[in-house]
Amino acid sequence: MANLGDFLKAINYTKENLMVKEDNIEKDYLPFIINRTLSYQPDCLIWAQEMNMRPFTDSKMQFDFLLNSIRKKKRFARWIKPDKNADIIAIKEYYGYSNKKAMEVLDIISSDYLSHIHNSLVKGGIKK
Repeated sequence: MANLGDFLKAINYTKENLMVKEDNIEKDYLPFIINRTLSYQPDCLIWAQEMNMRPFTDSKMQFDFLLNSIRKKKRFARWIKPDKNADIIAIKEYYGYSNKKAMEVLDIISSDYLSHIHNSLVKGGIKK
């Protein structure tokens, strides 16, 4: 049983064909996640996009294409995460809204009322 890291290591560095080594390993291969991870690297972006344009290709064929197309190199990139906005977090907690609804309300609320929301959510203790 292979995990995401094994597939990425094989595609990027070791170049060993994991699909041949084990039976039923195709079900462990997640094309969307592999392509998304590879798309953070400038030299792999084109190959990841090629696979995204062909979503109905079977897993073995996608893996073989990436394995043989991408040059051997150690690569690592952190996933990009959205920044946390303190105002949206406060609105979500105060009203119990979702992210989308809180973003809509943020445009409407005045800065005075927003400071009132922040003050009402203070739970006490030492501020850092």
